[in-house]
Amino acid sequence: MTVAVATPSFELALPEQRLRDSLGLLAKNKLALIGAVIGILFVIVGVVGLVVLWTPGLQHLYKQQDLLHSLAPPFTAGHLLGTDNFGEDVAWRIVAGVGISLGIGLAVAGLSVIFGLVVGATAGFLGGKVDALARAVLDLVWGFPLLLVAVIVVGVMGPGLPAVIVAVALVNWAGFARIIRAEAISIRQQEFMEAARALGVPRHVAIARHVIPNTIGSTLVMTTYYIAQTVIVEAGLSFVGLGAQFPTPSLGQLIYNGTSYMYNDVWLPVIPGIVITLIVLGLNTLGDGLRDIFDPRSRRS
Repeated sequence: MTVAVATPSFELALPEQRLRDSLGLLAKNKLALIGAVIGILFVIVGVVGLVVLWTPGLQHLYKQQDLLHSLAPPFTAGHLLGTDNFGEDVAWRIVAGVGISLGIGLAVAGLSVIFGLVVGATAGFLGGKVDALARAVLDLVWGFPLLLVAVIVVGVMGPGLPAVIVAVALVNWAGFARIIRAEAISIRQQEFMEAARALGVPRHVAIARHVIPNTIGSTLVMTTYYIAQTVIVEAGLSFVGLGAQFPTPSLGQLIYNGTSYMYNDVWLPVIPGIVITLIVLGLNTLGDGLRDIFDPRSRRS
């Protein structure tokens, strides 16, 4: 009698053929394709913004003041999107702000994925007291309002972008862990996992080689949602003075500064608001498309 050998789950979950099929499904899903295009543009602009932020020789692009042409409307005085009350180029400040949003979003998503994967996969696979303890911790953490956590973290660390990263990640990892835990419970009941246990595969190896790779679909979907959520939260906290501090060109701070001139120079708060809307809409649409691809049961007819 032969025993089925437990094949590494990554090959089971995403062989080359299935990856090609997934890309084909993405191309056929118009909303997902639009979201992917917007997401790619967001990444490109964000990378340019990070380069401008980190390169001293380029920081003048968003810092240089043209006081003779302050509050210039778009497409005038050599400024694509006009200037603010200090005469700083709005277009380059938005590019730098998108870079900050991208960096913050990736940092929060990375921390949430790392902690969420480890805790969720371990709790769901092991079960028993470990799962019960993890579930209690996750319910406790997930029950805290994000804004309350942000205020507490800012009170401890002080206003700034590091406080935003810590505050959002402290809550988001629990939500991600809850999803991974549910998937791990389902995966441990599959036949290939029973074969792995029969062959004496250690638990930590089974988690690393079989459970975590099989959650790649949920990981990608939740990553897009968390980046979009972080963009909104960072903009909101910066708007009320708890996030990025002047002169850091955060999108939320650009909206706040523009509200003082919105009756005469409406483009100042509206343009960064439109940018935030497009980023979030694109990432959420991409996430919906990825969900449809990796979970056939959720596909729209």
